[in-house]
Amino acid sequence: MSGWSGGCQCGAVRFHAESLGRASLCHCRMCQKAFGAFYGPYVDAEGFAWTRGQPKYFQSSNLIKRGFCGDCGTQLSFESPKWPINIAIGAFDHPEKIVPALQIGLDTKLPYVDGLANLPDRAPEQKARMAEFYASLVSHQHPDHDTEVWPPKA
Repeated sequence: MSGWSGGCQCGAVRFHAESLGRASLCHCRMCQKAFGAFYGPYVDAEGFAWTRGQPKYFQSSNLIKRGFCGDCGTQLSFESPKWPINIAIGAFDHPEKIVPALQIGLDTKLPYVDGLANLPDRAPEQKARMAEFYASLVSHQHPDHDTEVWPPKA
């Protein structure tokens, strides 16, 4: 299937878009709270459909509702009658291919965001401990591709 697919962390909600438009980082306070993060990364989606399950919604303002997975809580969409549906970039199967081109809501941008890339990495001994920890993890997260059934039948 051509286009762009993705979904929530648990796999209960999946989606597909035929094409993508402008990708942006929104620094408004509503996006910060919706993601529990420094900003909300979204991309306009065209030819969009939910392909497994449906999101639940929170009406975050008089003009915007936000879709999220009711099972795992993954933030999925920003929907307004004024614009195409916006989908959270991190929810796509290949978010590395979606490059933000614009920042918005700069008046509420957190003051330290621009310096994040300059933060130090862990010390070598801490990296080794973390590598062991990550190697021991067994992920229950949905894989980054469409599946016929999820969770897989045992």
